[in-house]
Amino acid sequence: MVKRIEKTKIMHRAVEHNGIVFLGGIIADDVTVGMQDQTRQICRKLDAVLAMAGTDRTRLLSAQLFITNMAAKDEMNAAWLEWLDGDDLPARATIGVADLGDPKILIEVVVTAAAA
Repeated sequence: MVKRIEKTKIMHRAVEHNGIVFLGGIIADDVTVGMQDQTRQICRKLDAVLAMAGTDRTRLLSAQLFITNMAAKDEMNAAWLEWLDGDDLPARATIGVADLGDPKILIEVVVTAAAA
């Protein structure tokens, strides 16, 4: 069975299948701030979407972080590690990209998690 969570105009925020929850790309709501604050906002949004799917950050399996400025990776990592317990880190890739659709968007995050 496929369970779809929070439909938007172009996607669902999360889709669960066979005990795995796939989240769509998450960006910050306030993109006027820097990398660290955008990452913090995204982490809060991830918590909310994971909760809607009945799971949480301790069950993350993988993460892909798309960033437009690799020089700001340390700022992103600082916010990421504030959010995650060091024992519950997912497999992760950070991918440098030229454009996320708006020059103010510095980061977009995609994660998968085990269902609770």
